Amino acid sequence: MKVIKNQEFGGERPLYCEHDLYLENVVIHAGESAIKETSDITAVNCRFEGKYPFWCCDRFTVRDCIFAPGARAALWYSRDLLMEDTTVDAPKMFREMERLTLRRVAFSDAAETMWRCRNVRMEDISAERADYIFMHCNDLDISGFKLNGNYSFQWTGNAVIRNSILNTKDAFWETDNVTVYDSVINGEYLGWHSRNLHLVRCHISGTQPLCYADGLVLEDCTFGDDADLAFEYSDVRATIKGHIPSIKNPRTGFIKVDSCGELIIDGNIKAPADCDICIG
Repeated sequence: MKVIKNQEFGGERPLYCEHDLYLENVVIHAGESAIKETSDITAVNCRFEGKYPFWCCDRFTVRDCIFAPGARAALWYSRDLLMEDTTVDAPKMFREMERLTLRRVAFSDAAETMWRCRNVRMEDISAERADYIFMHCNDLDISGFKLNGNYSFQWTGNAVIRNSILNTKDAFWETDNVTVYDSVINGEYLGWHSRNLHLVRCHISGTQPLCYADGLVLEDCTFGDDADLAFEYSDVRATIKGHIPSIKNPRTGFIKVDSCGELIIDGNIKAPADCDICIG
């Protein structure tokens, strides 16, 4: 294995096509594609300042590193990444990637991050300014996720999320087979047009949640005071603890809730219009 320690690089492709390489306390200054087309790379306590440092890489580990704002779009078209204890201050990270494991990573600008990625494992992650995170991703296993950003998880499939706090408007649109356990979801228009969205012991806030959904399941969930006009035109099977402000025109299934401020069933309800609603 080639070892590089305590050095600085800049410009275009300084470590292009390197293989079996260990980097420690290395700085990658402004430039492009510093470590492109590589394999079996380990980077420890490094700083990345230039664009596109890890493109088309196989089998690489990033630990205790910093991606500065200039290191945008840093990891694309790559496979088999382990990233731990790292700070990411650059947007548009991770595109078209497979088999990613992230632990204890903090994103200060996660805009347009994690698009079209597959087989992603994440633990104890925070993401700020995270608009459009997780677009078109599949096979996700996420726990301890703190998210601040809108339009998250759109067109995502086969995902499990646990013990997370998601502050996000328009989340889980057009998703397939997503399950969320023991989490807080704050944001308007949650889960519209989703298929097989399953929420277990979650707290939900924000207006008009869970509309136009197919195969929607809720188990022992609670709703905030602003979560009104829920379930419009949805196929839903829900057990809800406590109070929900209002329910509007669910299409089919059943809803069991302790109390409901307003039940709206009007002439606009869609067939089969046979949802069994039990209040109290």
